[in-house]
Order: sequence, then structure tokens, then C-alpha cells
Amino acid sequence: MQKNSGIMQESIIKRCDWAATGELMQKYHDTEWGVPLHSDRKLFEFMLLDAFQAGLSWAIVLNKREGFRKAFDHFDVQKIAMYDEQKIQKLLLDNSIVRNKLKITATVSNARAFLDVQAKYGSFDKFIWQFTDGRTIQNSFESQSRVPATSPISDKMSKELKAMGFKFVGSTICYAFMQAAGMVNDHLVTCFRHSEVKELSANSL
Repeated sequence: MQKNSGIMQESIIKRCDWAATGELMQKYHDTEWGVPLHSDRKLFEFMLLDAFQAGLSWAIVLNKREGFRKAFDHFDVQKIAMYDEQKIQKLLLDNSIVRNKLKITATVSNARAFLDVQAKYGSFDKFIWQFTDGRTIQNSFESQSRVPATSPISDKMSKELKAMGFKFVGSTICYAFMQAAGMVNDHLVTCFRHSEVKELSANSL
């Protein structure tokens, strides 16, 4: 009886619509998306993955995440900043990642720009979170159709990142990054993670 009740309890858990596209996506939704990030390495990881997502679905990138992790030295920004043409050519032959030369070369230049930001601000975390005054923006959307693709803040972030030499940082990519890194809580109010992420955001201040 307890087992059946557990199954029933699991079946009534409400999630954001996009999380129902596979086990990997559901796990990502339930454990990572929207959780405030303050680790520079994790922030660079999401910046890298979001750049590769441009023009593709997040599911494609998420399914290749471990491939990206191995190919890009576990997202070690200092190592990536040192990549040369030989390394880029090697990556272009690696079918465990998205083999797009523009995105691969952009990742290398983004790593170098990322190091410049760290040197100037002490950490990328300090720089990027200033766009939301160090706090998670708490939204209360009731349907996926209401969730925006950009915002005035992502517009500003995009403009400043581009001025610093970053590539593949359009406003849409920046907003997706904000959602992933917990700078904005865009879980639907009907989703069980909305209140959990809101509490995590309060505790991270």
C-alpha cells in the first residue's frame, strides 16, 4: 500500500512543461535549473553550454553535456583559454560535442574574456550578479507561454559582454543563462520547484 501511495504521490508532482521531454531533462529541471550559482567554474560551464545551444534545442546540448565536459577539460577556463589551432581541429573531430567551428573558437575567446573579467572584478560571479543587484528575480508565471525569451536586463548584459569581447552572448542566450544560473526564477508557480528555488535564493544571499 505504501508503495502504491508513493507512486501516486510521484504522479501528481507538477513540473514546468519543458521538463517532460525525457529523464535527463527532468533531472536537470529538478536539481539544477534556477538554483543560484556563484562558482565561477559552473558559471563558465553554463555560459559555454548556452553558447553551443544557439540555434539548437537545449535537449541536444544536455545530452552531450558529459562529452563537452571531457572535451573541454572539465570546463577549466584557464586551460581553455590556452587552446591553439591544433586543439580546435581536434575538437572539430570529436562527435561527442556539437562540432561547430564558430562556437568552438568563440569558446576559446570567451575563456580569455572570462579571465579578463576575473582579473578586473575579482571573480566573474561578482560581475555577472551585479545585473540583478546580487538577488534572484522572482517571477510568477502561470503558463510557459508567458515566460519571456529576453528582458531589459538580458539586453544590458548582452551589450556589456559583447563590449568585453564575448561572442554568442545575444540577449536570448543571456536570458537562458540567467534562468539556468538562478539569476531569475522562471519555474512556473504550479511547478514544485518554484517555491524550493525561491527558498534557495533567499538562503544564498
